[in-house]
Amino acid sequence: MAGSLTAVCLLAVASAPTARAAAEPVGDEAFLDGGEMPPHPDGWYAYGPVEGLPEYPVFCFEDELPAEGASHTSFWTELDTNGLQVIVETDDEDEAAELATALEAAAADCAADWLRENPGSTAAWDDYGSIVAADGGHIYGVHTAPPQGGHGVRLFGVGRDGTRVTLVDWGQMGDLEDAPIGDFSTTLAAALGKLGA
Repeated sequence: MAGSLTAVCLLAVASAPTARAAAEPVGDEAFLDGGEMPPHPDGWYAYGPVEGLPEYPVFCFEDELPAEGASHTSFWTELDTNGLQVIVETDDEDEAAELATALEAAAADCAADWLRENPGSTAAWDDYGSIVAADGGHIYGVHTAPPQGGHGVRLFGVGRDGTRVTLVDWGQMGDLEDAPIGDFSTTLAAALGKLGA
């Protein structure tokens, strides 16, 4: 009996690393660098990657992004342009697909949700289509304008490669006409190309 118990314990210990493999931190090589963000005349600064989510909730995705398995890099310029990349390592591909679907839905609903929370404001959004890379990506744009404040525009790219999901965020003052859709498409494609690294 003692021998059987010992064998069971050894089997459990040996199996544990396999069960935890998906939770290992994402390596630096899976993240974008400043040179892969949409070009900006002043260049980009970057901080990260850092384990976990950013200190402040990510606009439009406050309830969808899980802290577990997440890492992020923050980007900014000398002016008002900023960006963010979050990568989440999930336990399996089904969970990753569900997360990507939830993030896409949040991006599509963001303008309407924000308007409900900010009466008297204006907002708009657009679906800029899919990116053919890795297991696929999608780009959305959101414009918000509070009654007493400036106009802001954000681009969101959501994509997946296997068990990893990424959210790429770009934003500045302006409206949807100011958004660099072509350059951001290149950025999201680069992010998906590196996601499996």
